[in-house]
Amino acid sequence: MMKRITAFIASGQKRATFEAMTEFENELKKYGDFEFKFEYVFLKDYRLENCKGCNLCFNKGEEFCPLKDDRDLLIRKMEESDGIIFATPNYAFHTPAVMKCMIDRMAFMLHRPRYFGKTFTAVVSQGILGGEDIVKYLCNSIGKNLGFSVSKGCVVRSLEPRTEKQQKQAVRRIDKCAARFHAALSREKKRSPGFFRLMLFRISRTNIKTILNAGFRDYSYYSEQGWFENDYYYPVKLGFFKKLAGRFFDNIGLRIAKNR
Repeated sequence: MMKRITAFIASGQKRATFEAMTEFENELKKYGDFEFKFEYVFLKDYRLENCKGCNLCFNKGEEFCPLKDDRDLLIRKMEESDGIIFATPNYAFHTPAVMKCMIDRMAFMLHRPRYFGKTFTAVVSQGILGGEDIVKYLCNSIGKNLGFSVSKGCVVRSLEPRTEKQQKQAVRRIDKCAARFHAALSREKKRSPGFFRLMLFRISRTNIKTILNAGFRDYSYYSEQGWFENDYYYPVKLGFFKKLAGRFFDNIGLRIAKNR
């Protein structure tokens, strides 16, 4: 079985971040249960314009965005992949501008997630500190809210010159990250949501259904996906307590909408 993996790399140089990805690829291929096709996407090679904040992608649809850049090409690469890796150096305690720009250009998908059944992780290279927060941001705030099945990312030290001990530690961290990614990639069934993810979905959809109408893209998208009727984004069997919690979250969402 073929698994297509795409690594979106925010580094402008083929150094620590790129080296981490080559180690990741080599470790993943050792498992031998899948045939992997890797693609390295260097964001510096793509044209991404700064979001203007016009809200057309949110309100009318992403096709109405006035910017004509490579956003849709990058989105297609995600759609055609089974697994996605965001690989980035730590720049001033965040991702480089080019990766943040890509995320900003795709922000409408945080309202209308679509990557259910696909696997995501993040790898951050850094000199001293701050990388763990970047991994959490990419995995928890971005990956999960885009719909991905997220495996825990990792941080590797890249401050030069690296000692042999630091190099070995970096390899171990990457190999463990690849192992977690492989386990998530191999999972056949979509997981039942936790209470927090269930809460976000039910409150969001109740607000969209109550506040908006069919003239808004968020509303029409939820309607097309059947999310106004479903228990969650995808078919899943909720236990008694989660069903009860879901109804409770619906009521919270309704109260929030009415108190605007």
